[in-house]
Amino acid sequence: MTLNSWGDNPTAESKAGGRDEALAAAAILFMMPVAAGAQDAIPALKGTWRGTGKILLFGTTEHLSGSPQNAVVRDLEVTHTVTGQDGRLIWGTTSSANNDSKEPFAWALSADNKTIEGADSDGYYRITIVSADRFEKCYVHNATGPSHSIVATCFMMDRVKN
Repeated sequence: MTLNSWGDNPTAESKAGGRDEALAAAAILFMMPVAAGAQDAIPALKGTWRGTGKILLFGTTEHLSGSPQNAVVRDLEVTHTVTGQDGRLIWGTTSSANNDSKEPFAWALSADNKTIEGADSDGYYRITIVSADRFEKCYVHNATGPSHSIVATCFMMDRVKN
């Protein structure tokens, strides 16, 4: 602190410096919860996940039949079995009530610990983790895959408790 020539009153310059220091300290304290939130533990996703949802379909897939020219909406029960996880990398198989094909998938968890991007042999996943036992799965594929079908869906998946 700088004193005036009489030694008893802080100058305007020292008051401004103190205010800057207080603002910097407040900014650091404000940012601490944000940094702590970014350090949440990576969720453990190994296990079985199951959900039923509406699938928009052109054509026929290994799980559903439809028409290549007309859109059809079908209900489908899907099971994802997560067999492995190494940090943010997740893998396993997909089956349905219509076909126990055990199609392999590969997923990657983003740094927010809530968003997953992934793929299987003919489509792509975007998954949002809602809780430790629930996520919303969106899945799409286009007609360039082996089935030449077009698919789009989003629905909730729940962890199967053993």
